Amino acid sequence: MKAVVLKGFGGVEKLELVEDFPTPEPKEDEVLVRVRAVALNHLDIWVRMGALAVKPELPHILGSDVSGVVEKVGSLVKDIDAGEEVIVAPGLSCGRCYDCQNGEDNHCRNYDILGLASRGGYAQYVCVPARNIIRKPKNLTFEEAASYPLTFLTVWNALVEKGGIKPHSRVLIWGGSSGVGVAAIQVAKLFGAFVITTVGSEEKAERCRELGADVVLNHYEKDVVKEVRSLFREGVDIVVDHVGSATFEKSISSLRKGGVLTFFGTTTGSEAKVDIRHLFVREIALKGVYMGRRATLFKITELFERGLLKPVVDRVFPLEEAAEAHRYLESSRHFGKVVLRVD
Repeated sequence: MKAVVLKGFGGVEKLELVEDFPTPEPKEDEVLVRVRAVALNHLDIWVRMGALAVKPELPHILGSDVSGVVEKVGSLVKDIDAGEEVIVAPGLSCGRCYDCQNGEDNHCRNYDILGLASRGGYAQYVCVPARNIIRKPKNLTFEEAASYPLTFLTVWNALVEKGGIKPHSRVLIWGGSSGVGVAAIQVAKLFGAFVITTVGSEEKAERCRELGADVVLNHYEKDVVKEVRSLFREGVDIVVDHVGSATFEKSISSLRKGGVLTFFGTTTGSEAKVDIRHLFVREIALKGVYMGRRATLFKITELFERGLLKPVVDRVFPLEEAAEAHRYLESSRHFGKVVLRVD
């Protein structure tokens, strides 16, 4: 099969198009998917650079967010047929441990993400457990369907399950133009929240407003904490922070007493200095987020089918231009998701 393969850790030059990479064969409880589209995430960049504690065996295939067509099913797989259009839930777990049986599969001690340690979707075919197969919304293209699993699942966990969002909650979302940013704006507005978000340009600001953001702040021009406090003297209820070192302390300063900081991602670094007195005196809750429960993705998919959530695809590249797609994602010029089309 044709695949873009990571041959070593480093820059985009480590990605190589291979025309004859071995096609995987599904085990008895797996499904072989003919990939039609795969979305990029910053996770792909971190894996490529070797920046994570988990380093895959090389050669490796990146790509967590896959949509495609069922090519073949294992002998034990029921109710999934060849030819069905599907998406793949990117979280991989053992399916047997207490946490998996309890519906907290993202707490599984063997938890993995497609494209992290396991080979992912930058290829014509990928094998995944049958439990990770979800039927694709009929109203979405393959490129649109690939754009939402990882980001919307993570954001749902952050806002709904960890953040406890309620109607009229006040929410600050850093980086509103990113894949998780556009997801967070939509999920927050779905619950009737007041949304403040940050961007780096007026063009991106306008698009965030179109998604429903109530206030958009240019973080290059405004003191975000000061602006938040001018809107709500006591602070906001929830902050969604996927930026890391540069924003972590500002996130805490933006919260009201009893507020919740949900955080994931370390684009600007993974170390932060915090005065813990601000946490216990104000009873601030810090809640780390790592993907989310696989079952939640069925609910999210239904919301896309009903048109209550919408995909935001910035640009589509052919698989052969994966390196250029990485450069584009790293440039931060995108609004929403960057996707690879697989022919």
